Formats: sequence, structure tokens, C-alpha cells
Amino acid sequence: MIIPEYRVEEEETGLRLDSFLALQDDLGLSRSYISTLIRNGHVRVDAEVPTKPSTHLHNQQIVTVSVPDPEPIDLTPENIPVDIVYEDAHLIVIDKHAGLVVHPTPSTRKGTLVNALLYHCRDTLSGISGDLRPGIVHRLDKDTTGLIMVAKDDETHRHLSAQLAARTVKRRYVALCWGFPSPSHGRIEGPIGRDPHNRQKMTVIESGRRAATNYRILKRYTIASLIECRLETGRTHQIRVHMSVLKNCPIISDSKYGGMSPRGVASTSENRELIADAIRIAGHHMLHAETLGFIHPITSEELEFHSAPPIEFRLVQKKLNSVTIPQDASS
Repeated sequence: MIIPEYRVEEEETGLRLDSFLALQDDLGLSRSYISTLIRNGHVRVDAEVPTKPSTHLHNQQIVTVSVPDPEPIDLTPENIPVDIVYEDAHLIVIDKHAGLVVHPTPSTRKGTLVNALLYHCRDTLSGISGDLRPGIVHRLDKDTTGLIMVAKDDETHRHLSAQLAARTVKRRYVALCWGFPSPSHGRIEGPIGRDPHNRQKMTVIESGRRAATNYRILKRYTIASLIECRLETGRTHQIRVHMSVLKNCPIISDSKYGGMSPRGVASTSENRELIADAIRIAGHHMLHAETLGFIHPITSEELEFHSAPPIEFRLVQKKLNSVTIPQDASS
């Protein structure tokens, strides 16, 4: 276990604890991981053990950090086919298919992307995220398709996490949504946290963590639209919650957030048939991580990858295209 120690200088007085530690170059940890360490009691300030990353520091206080050793991985490697877009000695980029869970949970330890990576990468995955998430820098929901990056070593993991925290990673998603968000482009901001009425869902709630999504309509259909979303933050179910809760435009076939019965759509026989067909064809929510761009932590090369939406996404688009949009609806 690594236990570095830092003294708060006069010019650093008043800094938040997480900000102060993020500035320590030799520590080399992302702010999000530092926050996790603080909340889990791995940071001391003098004789105290604060659990809030927002704790403000005073001159000459001593801050001690206990960085746990990577936890041993006790998971079964599985020969699960994955679509590898890019790979080198330090990282790997996967084009994830629908239905693939990214990392195990205590109740789901098989059939995940991590199990597949353990088979493919053997012993070359970072251990920073713990024994159930080796190499996982960020995640996609089980039925969200598209690009995800994985770190093979701890240094790469820290650098990629730092880019995510600094919002320099390019993450562009496309979604097929019921309805038309108004205005046609803009920025959605609303804190996201666990829904107090349903612990399996997230919602916009004052006590949640800050979340921001930039969006614009790429194409209008009769009762749906193709939306581009660019993330500023990466909260659980962020795009799904923002589009459903704040824009009243749930993602098509998203059973958790209202995508099975669109709101505000006229109940005509034609619309009912179109909705039923689109949901049947989709089979899962229509959200796809299409573009991923970042700086390679070791070579400093600018990397950008693109993934075409899966066949079911394109078939839903074809179905939506089969119904002519009224002339005045495109204005």
C-alpha cells in the first residue's frame, strides 16, 4: 500500500480536498478516483478522516493518502467474441454489442465484457478500479451499443481517467427518440441521482451529481427524431434520463425510461402500428456510442474512432423513414 503525505501551503489554503490532491503530480490519480478514496476513508487530514471531497483545507495541515494496492481478480476468463477496433500494449477499444454487461456485479460474475477481456488480454489489465472492474475506465449500459476504451496498465488508466475528468474525451452518441426535443439543439443540465421511489432507476434530483448533455436533432421523422448527444459528464443512464425526464423524448424501446409508449403522440392506427413495429424491430433501447476520441496516454497521439450503429438501429430508421413526414413538421 502506498501512503504519500502532503503539507498544505499558504497559497493552497481554502482548496477543496479533492482539488488539492488532484494537483499533486506525483500522486497521479484522477479526481474521481481521489473522491472515491476520500469517501471510503482512505484520506486523513491531520488526525481527522473526512469523507467529503469538498472538505476545505487550512494552512499547514497534513494530508495523508492510503492508496490501496490493486485488488486481486478472482473472475473466470471466457472466450466471448468481442469486436476490437484498436489495440496496443497499453489500451484497447471495443465496439460493444447490445446485451453485453460491461463489468460483473456480485450477482453477475459471468458473461461480461470483463470476462471476455480477461480471456483476450490475460494478465494485462489495470487493477485500479478493483477486482470486479479490471481495466474499465468508463462504462456503457448493458443495451447501449458502441465504443468503449479499456486500460491495460495503471498508468494508462490514470491518464484516461484524468482526460474524462477534464472533459477532453470526445464522446458522441446517436439516439432514436420519440418526439422532438425543443429547442432543436441546446444543452441539458440537471443533477442525476438514484430515484428514491425506484432504486433500479436514476432521475433528475437536487441531491444528485451534476450532469450536462449537449444535443441536436439530426433528422425528424413523423413521431420521432434522430438525436446527436455529446457528453460533458458521464453519469449513470445520463442521456436516457435527460432525454426522458427533461425533454419528454424517451429513447425508442427504453423500457426503463418510458420508451415503450411515447408521450404526446396522437393515438391513430397508423401511429400505433409504427410504434409497435419500431419497438419490435429494436429489441433494446436505441442509443449508440458512435464516436470516441482521446489522447493516447503514452504516445500523446490524438486518436479518434467511429462505429456505425448496429443493424437493428438502422432497421428502425428505415421503418421510421417509411412514413412521410408532414411538410410543416420540418420547420
